[in-house]
Amino acid sequence: MKNLVIVGAGAIAAEVTSYLSNSYISDDSEFSLKGYLEYEDRIEKYHKYYELEQPVLGELEDYIVKEDDVFIIAVLNMPFKQKAIKILQNKNARFTNLIHASTNIARTVVLGHGNIIYPNCIFGPKCQIGNFNILTSYSFISHDCIIGDCNFFATSGLSGYVHVHDNNNFGIRSTVLPNISIGSNNIIQAGMIVDKDVPNDATVFHRFKEKLMIIKSVET
Repeated sequence: MKNLVIVGAGAIAAEVTSYLSNSYISDDSEFSLKGYLEYEDRIEKYHKYYELEQPVLGELEDYIVKEDDVFIIAVLNMPFKQKAIKILQNKNARFTNLIHASTNIARTVVLGHGNIIYPNCIFGPKCQIGNFNILTSYSFISHDCIIGDCNFFATSGLSGYVHVHDNNNFGIRSTVLPNISIGSNNIIQAGMIVDKDVPNDATVFHRFKEKLMIIKSVET
């Protein structure tokens, strides 16, 4: 039996917790939720607000890793996420993938560690997925895509042969067309269709807002 420790007790942690009964971890071992690592000044704001049943086990820096512990990092704040990864790596912590059972993962997918995959996601053949990515429900990664580390996909999709590097935030319903390369540290705003390569440290957004006007014909 593995003991799952979730770093963070906010919205992502609360969502992940609600999916646990229908999820599995990397090696398909049995697991139980041990609790959360959260800072004392955030317990009221997060852990108590979301009415999480398992306890706060302490703060990240102070927690002593046990032999049967496995970890996921359920936070979106990138600087803190990078900090948490380094702290736990220095403690020789083991990270696991947490995957909802409704996810469809092709047999030839290569999956790293520390990924969180919500319900009804799809991974096509020959995809390579790095570490510490989060994909919310109904995200899809088509065939032959390569994804780096610490990306967040909010119900987003990649067409075939897309290469995504690290630390990117894909807004709700954003879609990347085939053979596109996305660098690192980018923000793809909600609803965008990305049809050109994106370098590093960019924001992809609609320049103008369009309004659909419906004109009714008038009989004369």
